[in-house]
Amino acid sequence: MAKPQRRFVCQLCGSVASKWQGQCVDCGEWNTLVEETGGVVTPFAAKHDLRTGGRAFALAGLDSDVALPDRLVTGIAELDRALGGGLVAGSATLIGGDPGIGKSTLLLQAAAKLAGAGARVAYISGEEAADQVRLRARRMGLGGAPVQLATATSVRDILTTLDTGAPPALLVIDSIQTMHSDLIEGAPGTVSQVRASAQELIRYAKDRGTALILVGHVTKDGTIAGPRVLEHMVDTVLSFEGERSHQYRILRAVKNRFGGTDEIGVFAMAEQGLTEVANPSALFLTDRDEGIAGATVFPAIEGTRPVLVEIQALVVRLASGATPRRAVVGWDSGRLAMILAVLEARCGLSFSTCEVYLNVSGGYRITDPGADLAVAAALVSALAERPVPANAVAFGEVALSGEVRGVAHAALRLKEAAKLGFGRALVPASSREPASGMRPSGFATLGALVDHMLGR
Repeated sequence: MAKPQRRFVCQLCGSVASKWQGQCVDCGEWNTLVEETGGVVTPFAAKHDLRTGGRAFALAGLDSDVALPDRLVTGIAELDRALGGGLVAGSATLIGGDPGIGKSTLLLQAAAKLAGAGARVAYISGEEAADQVRLRARRMGLGGAPVQLATATSVRDILTTLDTGAPPALLVIDSIQTMHSDLIEGAPGTVSQVRASAQELIRYAKDRGTALILVGHVTKDGTIAGPRVLEHMVDTVLSFEGERSHQYRILRAVKNRFGGTDEIGVFAMAEQGLTEVANPSALFLTDRDEGIAGATVFPAIEGTRPVLVEIQALVVRLASGATPRRAVVGWDSGRLAMILAVLEARCGLSFSTCEVYLNVSGGYRITDPGADLAVAAALVSALAERPVPANAVAFGEVALSGEVRGVAHAALRLKEAAKLGFGRALVPASSREPASGMRPSGFATLGALVDHMLGR
């Protein structure tokens, strides 16, 4: 009969003893041994111990020579930038985004460019018929690309077909939620089916050296549908962001084992598909021949790329007794409430009887904490109806004490602003670094910025 294995563990040092005793022999403390029930020891478990009978493998040091992985350049510069230089052979990439955002369009363009360059490309669609994909390719001017196209949802059929010839350099699965593995029970799209199908496809990609791209559906809150383990299984996770009502799309690298994260690629939706945007800063800026009250330009950093965006604020005074409204598009509403509180408590400005609206132009979404000073400048400008100079940018993090703190990559932000014709900068006092063609004005506190803008 199986007997439970008894052991006593010291709660201070973790020492294990086979029987209880008052004092721990390792750390010398008294009354710290507590009994923990171990696993049941059976003759089968004793005979089949996992510590023996396996195949020993060699362990190598970190200083061993490693060759850099080969990159498969797609020919779309913004996509290659988000990927860190291109697709890696044998890697698995997951791309997610809202319906209609352009995931299939972008991948079809990348597949056509690679196939046109002589690479063998297979595009497997589980959502659309082959004729639908052909019609879209013809509309985009890619009807003559030598892409191997098929419609299938069975993972067994897909792998059997691919094994009949040379492995493709790129394999696109659109989408992973439509794939089905007959090794387990369940309908396509369930947690078990998504995990099992992705595991088999990733194993094929690793064994054959094929760059695999999986298209993933998203839930209503923007996260990729299915098990979270799917994002852990792949090497790269790309998020396609943007509003379908806006022209511009942002491809963001959320995870990348072969490159940096938070790199972005900017695209514009055109009649013949997605076009690359070489200078995204020019897209998010309006014509600024003269200053406009409530508008401030903020140089954001996305990965290694500076992007200039315009922050717009509107302050509307209400009659007494009305409840003011706070509306934010493209920024964190909680951070807006913090900036308003600091302006009231530290700078003597009153927003309690005003409705406040904040918008980031172009459908861009800002997560950079350095936008605090630009938001504060826009709010003060809208409240006092005094425009910020049209040739000025602003960045800096605002603390609850009203202190303006420095942010990373200040020189890179100023360099990008100078390249686009800006001559002034409202920055933290610690970030007054010399920049070619820029005249920075440093502020140690938010109150100093308010005094500067109001001419106190």
